[in-house]
Amino acid sequence: MSMRCALGLGQRCLRASWRQPTLAASTRAFSTTSCVGCEKGHQPGPHFRSKIEHHPLYTDLPKPEKQPTDAAEGAQTKSGSSPSVTEEYDDYTFPHLIWGKEEAESVSITHHVPRDKTEKVAMYTVKIMRFFFDLFSGYHFGAMNEIKWLRRIIFLETVAGVPGMMGAMVRHLHSLRRLQRDHGWIHTLLEEAENERMHLLTALELRRPGRVFRFSVLMAQGIFTNMFFLAYLISPRFCHRFVGYLEEDAVKTYTRCLAEIDSGHLKMWSKMPAPPIAIEYWRLGENALMRDVILAIRADEAHHRLVNHTLGGMDPNQKNPFGPGQ
Repeated sequence: MSMRCALGLGQRCLRASWRQPTLAASTRAFSTTSCVGCEKGHQPGPHFRSKIEHHPLYTDLPKPEKQPTDAAEGAQTKSGSSPSVTEEYDDYTFPHLIWGKEEAESVSITHHVPRDKTEKVAMYTVKIMRFFFDLFSGYHFGAMNEIKWLRRIIFLETVAGVPGMMGAMVRHLHSLRRLQRDHGWIHTLLEEAENERMHLLTALELRRPGRVFRFSVLMAQGIFTNMFFLAYLISPRFCHRFVGYLEEDAVKTYTRCLAEIDSGHLKMWSKMPAPPIAIEYWRLGENALMRDVILAIRADEAHHRLVNHTLGGMDPNQKNPFGPGQ
């Protein structure tokens, strides 16, 4: 046998040994495979999407009711009443904290004392930004009515939703580029970004901004997004301290808003029912008022304050101490 024939025969045998199984064989192999790492030989269960239960991460959501059986549907049809139909839960938000009344009321104003130049720069950057925003928004001039409060809240929340998304995007790209794990930071930052966006959507239920306001939001978002993106590439620690100090001021702002509601300066909000989107998102009671909404928002901001100051004091390669929805 010549050398060429021997090589050709060897290649054909190699291809035959590595030939992929058929679809039917693959299906049979999957159906008889036991659980990974299990010695009892359990059969793999169906994927969560094929069941009526919620995603495993959403453990705090109410479980859906069981669908009626065929016998029950037939009995209801015979009796003349329409069969009950269970609607699918359509809340697509990330897991988030639900605040009790005592927890929301106990939020206090705190301050992290800067320990080095990076933290001092982050703190004074927030102070400078707030000074000019307060000046142009008239925060310290005249009484703050409901319209002025809504204008301020809407604008601030359009900016507050940027850092979490930018930080998550940068860390996601780092993980892809460096071929390494993120250690759980991405989901916490995305949860923060969505939570701030829910604050915005709640305020938009009460007021729809005009064209000039929308244009100012567009300009501010374009500038701040690019600046924060570059800053996170250079120093994630600075960015998290910056957000931590930003959230400290947010707690102060909402604390003043609550004080004005309690003192009677915001009479409309003291009696206004909470928007439906807020009742659903924060699991408020049916008789919740606007004050309860502000309490929940302030509690969220206090939690972001804690999270970002914690992340700002950690090495970017350390494991995230906050789990989903924490």
